[in-house]
Amino acid sequence: MQLSTTFRHMDASQAVRDYVVEKLDKIRKYFNKDPISAHAVFSVERGFNHVADINLTLPNGILINAKETTEDMYSSIDLATARIERQVRKWKDKIRDHKPHGAPGGSVREMVIPAEEMEPQAARVPAVTATAVAAAAEAAPGFRVIRDTTVATRSMKLQDAVMQLNLLGDDLLVFTDAENGGISVLYRRKDGNYGLVETGRSGSPS
Repeated sequence: MQLSTTFRHMDASQAVRDYVVEKLDKIRKYFNKDPISAHAVFSVERGFNHVADINLTLPNGILINAKETTEDMYSSIDLATARIERQVRKWKDKIRDHKPHGAPGGSVREMVIPAEEMEPQAARVPAVTATAVAAAAEAAPGFRVIRDTTVATRSMKLQDAVMQLNLLGDDLLVFTDAENGGISVLYRRKDGNYGLVETGRSGSPS
């Protein structure tokens, strides 16, 4: 297994690295000895939260992630690798059968905008007059962006997107639909079902 590690706000530890390798080696049995690329980020937050963030990349392009936080790094690794194994067991047949579709992917722009840029602030800052707000808006039109990134979208079928969403443990996944070439958004609804937003189909009339 190809493993790279990052240690943040803590000293690098060979013991921690060896421990996660031992744990991940037990998961390899599900992948027919195919090479697996892994990256683990270990960090300590607020002085006592030990975070283990583990990412696996399979040869067929499938991504698996688990992130756990406890007051002990080894416990966090145990929980993260246990979650990965549960998900792999659940989806193992689809993981093994999955093949990259070869269709071109795409990209989308993701921005993080501070809430105060979009929400009314009169209740929060009563001392600011309407005249001052208007003057500020005129001097600085638009909005402030905290983070601006370009995210690649992999080409996959809907069933594969559902699997990928679960293996990442996310609530939302943007992907390129392999069947129509359009960018789609898959998300987990509060009722437990999946929502799908199709932004368009390639070759569709404008």
